[in-house]
This record gives sequence, structure tokens and C-alpha cells, in this order.
Amino acid sequence: MAHDIHIIGGGLAGCEAAWQLARRGISVRLSEMRGGTPGERSAAHQGDGLAEMVCSNSLRSDDDTANAVGLLHHEMRELDSLVMAAADSARVPAGSALAVDRDVFSHLIESRLTSLPSLTVVRERIDTLPTAGLTIIATGPLTAEALTSSIGAATGADALAFFDAIAPIVHHDSVDMDICWMASRWDKGETRDYINCPMDKAQYLAFHQGLLDGEKTAFREWESSTPYFDGCMPIEVMAERGLDTLRFGPMKPVGLDDPRTGRWPHAVVQLRQDNKLGTLWNMVGFQTKLKHADQVRLFRTIPGLAGAEFARLGGLHRNTFLNSPTLLDRQLRLKSAPHIRFAGQITGCEGYVESAAVGLMAGLMAAGELGGRAWQAPPRTTALGALLAHITGDAEAETYQPMNVNFGLFPPVGPFTESGRKMKKPDRKLAYTTRAKADLGAWLPLVAV
Repeated sequence: MAHDIHIIGGGLAGCEAAWQLARRGISVRLSEMRGGTPGERSAAHQGDGLAEMVCSNSLRSDDDTANAVGLLHHEMRELDSLVMAAADSARVPAGSALAVDRDVFSHLIESRLTSLPSLTVVRERIDTLPTAGLTIIATGPLTAEALTSSIGAATGADALAFFDAIAPIVHHDSVDMDICWMASRWDKGETRDYINCPMDKAQYLAFHQGLLDGEKTAFREWESSTPYFDGCMPIEVMAERGLDTLRFGPMKPVGLDDPRTGRWPHAVVQLRQDNKLGTLWNMVGFQTKLKHADQVRLFRTIPGLAGAEFARLGGLHRNTFLNSPTLLDRQLRLKSAPHIRFAGQITGCEGYVESAAVGLMAGLMAAGELGGRAWQAPPRTTALGALLAHITGDAEAETYQPMNVNFGLFPPVGPFTESGRKMKKPDRKLAYTTRAKADLGAWLPLVAV
């Protein structure tokens, strides 16, 4: 089947790259192994839909004035991002966060992609890197073993690895709302989008001990030295770091007055809506590698969840990523084989939004190359530019680890406001986002074709 470019991987990055190319009339072959051979999928995926969200249903903060990932949302929307359009349509209540109904989100992306006449989705597994022809590898952190080996052979270096854990999902009608109550995340804002399950001190101490004592998924020998990425740290690993670590993290009770007592609980477990119907709720920050029986036993000790029924229990999967600052050029091309680009989490970015953003940029780069246009990188003062620069050379190669977008990747602002006052933290955040939006506006015409 003739095509201008081959994209391997139908996750968020591959779908975003395909959208940016195919909507410009470029012929795209999008290969996705799930849905080909019956039952062929990674250990973490549940279905065969494109752009399946595995770990969480949240794209994190949608605040584009004071948050780096919210700024990235804004920039992607300005570039007609398919992922952001689908997320906006599939949105479920989550306060200032952008959370989605996973099934609706995946369906919207797949339906819009398959409606493009220049795009062909092929359910097939690709085991080796293509030796010719423009290609984008967007197979993500769960790249199949054979292709991982082929990538390793081409790069001359072993891919690094880390673990991600997955949080459980609870059926709403099994939550006891006589014990739990609705509020915003740590009572920020006026929305009441989170279910709060309160714990007193004795309940918390027993729960903490249960996390330490529960049986965990055993690692194989080759996995024993693989680190966790901090953004998806299993709750029992956090518990091992100290008695109060969870109370300053996902179980923080600050600002959450229990209506039954009028006081903050000792700790709180929060649930966030996971689908449009509001029938499924995920346990926020409760990524875990506890074995399933121990999860059910322990999580039912949480007040309000004594009768909890689980739509999905937590799990653990191994992620791989490239040492991109060493292996990729500034256009995400493999230095040893420049007909191949990489996109998404396999480049070492972390998070749904960042993965899709790198896919978006890979698509724009490939579109420019096919059209004979020189690539103009987004300014480093933008979220897109800061993320791209970090991945493709600004990060220290020796210590390169998965990274979410954050203002620490941006050129600094300040230290004074225009009025001469020393900048405080909110001033700096607003300065970052204001500068980024202005610089993005000047850059957009360069990639509008």
C-alpha cells in the first residue's frame, strides 16, 4: 500500500502525528498492533481502540495562566490538536483539571482519523524498524519486545526503563455517600467534583501498615534495578518513605472539612469521575503494585468503600524510553537513521499531554520535510519549544529521565515585574505564560501550511 509516511503506534502521540499529516492531505499508514491478532495487546491495555488512556483519565491542569501543562493545552489547541479537541468533547467534571471519559475520548479520536481519506489504519504488528521511507515511531512506553530489540540494535545503546503503576477504578453506586462527601480537590475553587473518603488517625495508621504488609507483584531479575518514575509512584512505595508521606501527597486532608464533624480528617482518599455517565470513579494517586486480592481487602477498609466494587484493579507495567539527547537530532530524527523520527513517551517525555505534544511536533516536522519547507522550531519560551529542546539536547544525557513539562524547562523570567516589584511565584507563572502566548502567536504562521 503506497503512502508518504508510515506511523507505527496508535497511542496519543501516533494519532496526533497522523492527524497533523493526514489533514494536510499527506498519505499516512498508521500501524497499530492491537486489534490485529486476537488478544495481542500490552499487559496494560484493556481494549483495541486508538489512543487508549491506560494509567489515568486526567490530562492534568487546564489552567493556561499559571500552569505549564495548562499552557501546553493552550498551545496544542492553537495548532488544531486532535487530542485536545477530543478531550474537550469527552470532558468530565474534575475541577480545574481536564479529565475525560476514556471510551468517548478514544472513540472520538478513532472516528475522526478514519474519516480522513488520506489515512489508512492497519491493525498489524511491526517487529523491525523500516530500512527506508519516512517513518515515525510512536509505540510508547509499552513497545513490543521485538521492536524494542530492533530499536536497540539501531541505536547502539540499550533503552532505559522505568515502571508505571495504574490506579484502580470504583463503581460509583458501590460508594457509601453517607460517609463520603463531594468537594473540590483539596477544597480549591467552588466546584464539587471529587468524592472524599475520610480517615481518622487510627484508620490511617492501620491502612498505612496494610500497604507495607500487603503482597506485591514480584519483579523478575532483569526488572529489579529498574526505577519508578516519580509521577506514577505506587502508593505502597510512597508509604515506605515515611509514615506521613501519603498525608502530604495523595491523601492530603488540607481544606477538606468533613460535613459530619466540621473538621479536617486525619487523611482523605479522593475519587475522580472517570466516565461521562459518572458511573466509574478512579482512586486519585492510588497507583499500586499490590496483588489484586490485597487491593480489594485493603481498599475496602477505607471509610465509604467497605462495599466497593472495582471496574479495574491497579497494575504495573514496565516502560522504555530512549536517551534522546544523545540519539535524536533537533527534529526528533534518529541520528544513525534520519528517515526515522520518534515521538511520544518513548522519547523520554512523561504524561499524556506531553506525549501527544511531541507527536504533534513530529507530524509538523514530517509535513514540512515532505513539503520541502525548512523546519522552524517553536520558541523555547513556549511549552512546546521548552519540551522539544529538553528532549533533543538540552537535558543532561548521563542523567536523562522521564520529564513532565514544567516551568523549570523554560528560559527564566524576572526577577522584577514591569512596575519594578520583585516577582512572587504567581507573578512568575503569569509572566511565563504571557510571554509564551505572545511568542507562540509570532511562530504560528511559520507552520500554518
